[in-house]
Amino acid sequence: MNKKILRYSLVTLALSAALDVYAETSLEITGLKGSLKDNVEAYVSAIPEEEYSTSLRFREQLEGEIRNGLKALGRYNPVITFEEDDDEGDSRLLVKVDAGPKTVIARSNIQLAGMAKDDPDFISLVRNSGLGLGNTLNHGNYDSLKSSLSSLALRKGYFDAELKVSKLEVAPSRNEAFITIEFAAGQRYNFGHTSFKGSQIELDRLQSLVPYEEGDPYLASTLGEFNQRLSSVGWFSSIFVGGDVQNLEGDSVPINVVVEPQVRNQVETGIGYSTDVGLNLKLNWRKPWLNSAGHSLNVKTEISAIQPKIEATYKIPLDDVLNDYYQVVGGIRYVDNHDTVSTEYNLGLERHWRLESGWKRIASLRLLYEDYKQGKQESGVLAMVLPGISYDKTRVRGGAMPTWGDKQLIAMEFSDPALGSDTRLARFRGRSAWIRSYQENHRGLFRVDGGAIIADKLEDIPPSMRFFVGGDNSIRGYSYESIAPRDSDGALRGGQYMLTSSLEYQYRVYGDWWGAVFYDYGSAWINDPTWLSGAGVGVRWASPVGPIRLDFAWGLDKERDKFQIHFILGPEI
Repeated sequence: MNKKILRYSLVTLALSAALDVYAETSLEITGLKGSLKDNVEAYVSAIPEEEYSTSLRFREQLEGEIRNGLKALGRYNPVITFEEDDDEGDSRLLVKVDAGPKTVIARSNIQLAGMAKDDPDFISLVRNSGLGLGNTLNHGNYDSLKSSLSSLALRKGYFDAELKVSKLEVAPSRNEAFITIEFAAGQRYNFGHTSFKGSQIELDRLQSLVPYEEGDPYLASTLGEFNQRLSSVGWFSSIFVGGDVQNLEGDSVPINVVVEPQVRNQVETGIGYSTDVGLNLKLNWRKPWLNSAGHSLNVKTEISAIQPKIEATYKIPLDDVLNDYYQVVGGIRYVDNHDTVSTEYNLGLERHWRLESGWKRIASLRLLYEDYKQGKQESGVLAMVLPGISYDKTRVRGGAMPTWGDKQLIAMEFSDPALGSDTRLARFRGRSAWIRSYQENHRGLFRVDGGAIIADKLEDIPPSMRFFVGGDNSIRGYSYESIAPRDSDGALRGGQYMLTSSLEYQYRVYGDWWGAVFYDYGSAWINDPTWLSGAGVGVRWASPVGPIRLDFAWGLDKERDKFQIHFILGPEI
């Protein structure tokens, strides 16, 4: 009889174990909020869901993970209870957690030695570490401070720094913690001599790119800026900038720069499309350096149905190679758009300065020869000598779809027969664009663009300098440059004055995709403006190569051009 009972018990136990294996168990943890809940869930997630059960072994494992998650945030004495709820073969394990009292930092002895004890960055790091007396113990803050001290020391040139003591003691029965950290930073090193290797460019040109003086305190971010400057000039295919900490010289660290020259010729081809000019083929030939002085040549060719062109730019850097240079610019452009047919020949000399205020100033002298036909009533040839000056400034933050930014432009050109021009005129242009964001999902964009030409009559102005509006960066409800005063035959003449504005709201729909609604307003005129407006909706994608825009726009005032589709790749401002 006893043997039968024993066999029955063993079979029952085996069946129970088998049912535990095949039954699905769900888990519910209650009683925690905020960071305590998040941290416990992170620890518990290390257990695969297929291992969930109501067994004592699983409960022990689960309780260990919960306690570890709470200890990390200074809760050493939690109360954990389990309840089991069975429902048609499936089971649910309910875990109620009382996190218990906080473990408070009863002693915080954090000492900085060496020059770091008077360094504001180190003092601020310790002050904001969350490890002061009376704070709740957080193991993450303790580990973060140790790593941050070492990281900050490397970034600021404390190459002899050492974490002498790091000790965290906890008395769970008293809910108290005791922290001891001793960080010996030693001296801070300065920038030493900068040496260049592998460069094909004159040394004085390279020295103008160095963003520090020998003897300045070392800072890793300054080396990052140096690397960026070397990259931006385009002379090199590879760049390494680093401090030689193995060969320190007194209180200085030598800086080694190793570069490889960029190839002498670069050719790029591409296919682009915009609604304004349609399909266009691009061929760019660039010589990033022509000689040891760093001169460069860039030739751009674009072939499109209405506006093929070729343009060459020869750049001559001066002493401050990034911010101070000359450019010789020449090009030919053919235009066959609406009622304008013209061939333009341009040759110019430009002087560029980047000012400390962030503004870029360009003084220029441009020679323009234009053979044109405008509508059915006007044709001719005009030769112009055009001195000019412009100021522009661009600021953006936030990657491919900037969350904040603005762009300003002010420009003026004039001509006079005394300079050799066929006519006398003065042309003024101003543009302002702004991007602002609210939280993560709302963006606003505002643009205003204006211009004026002072001349005795419209015929004194070449068509390339007159104003036409409409298109993807103007009033989007109308086709490209289709808005301007017309002659008695109804053909476009162009305007002496222009003013347009755009107001746009964008909302993030999902990830990098945005929806947009917009309203545009403006006109081009000679005597009296005829104001036109357009509105529409669009889609924006923050692609890896920049913003891509698709707009559906309606003109609200004209009989023609009632609907336009615009596809644009490139910056919004």
